[in-house]
Amino acid sequence: MSERAPAVELRQVSKAFGPRKVLDQVSFRVEPGRSLCILGRSGTGKSVTLKHIVGLMRPDAGSVLIDGEDITRLSGRDLYRVRKRIGFLFQHAALFDSISVGENVAFPLRRHTRRPDAEIRARALELLASVGLGSEYDKMPADLSGGMRKRAGLARALALEPAILLADEPSAGLDPVTAGEIDELLAELKRGSSTSLVVVTHNIPSARAIGDELIFLHEGRILAQGAPRALEASDVALVRRFMASGGAG
Repeated sequence: MSERAPAVELRQVSKAFGPRKVLDQVSFRVEPGRSLCILGRSGTGKSVTLKHIVGLMRPDAGSVLIDGEDITRLSGRDLYRVRKRIGFLFQHAALFDSISVGENVAFPLRRHTRRPDAEIRARALELLASVGLGSEYDKMPADLSGGMRKRAGLARALALEPAILLADEPSAGLDPVTAGEIDELLAELKRGSSTSLVVVTHNIPSARAIGDELIFLHEGRILAQGAPRALEASDVALVRRFMASGGAG
């Protein structure tokens, strides 16, 4: 029986915007059911990396593979097929302001499935309950706190039971208690399913709580890669300082 392909793999990916090289021959892999946290200072290519994984950007060179399939060669219906296997938790939750919280969660189900309305509503309620928002279905996003919006965004990202979940700064802008609650939800997801996680974060406690492996990006290149303790003991002073600082900057 052949070995299963990595859930996500980048091979020598490079991306530049004009003269500025944002990713410079970046390579890593995320095995099925495992979690990777991408660390680094602002502007080092972390969010650009996520956009390559979901096919919102194409590399100038290199390959991006999802379950062994090179998505840099896909377009149209084939890329859409792959994206349906990927959930995305945006930094600011990106909820639709004009519909209720519950309908935000139901949106992917209405768009991508033919389930009956009652079943979709029941699934959305179940997802909201799983993130502690079971009684908020009919509220509008504007009525939620930042942490509650992040929870709702996570529920929506999980609606289609994705094999891969990407999260961009899931604890950004939240108080430490709420950030810890979001981290625990992501850690529970990893423990309770076969979902593979790729999380961009500045927050070192978050990275320790979520990540099986960490990578540290600097000026578009990976300076360090490994378990949290490996980065704390890195030969690279910048990586050690970042880990010790809690990730500010």
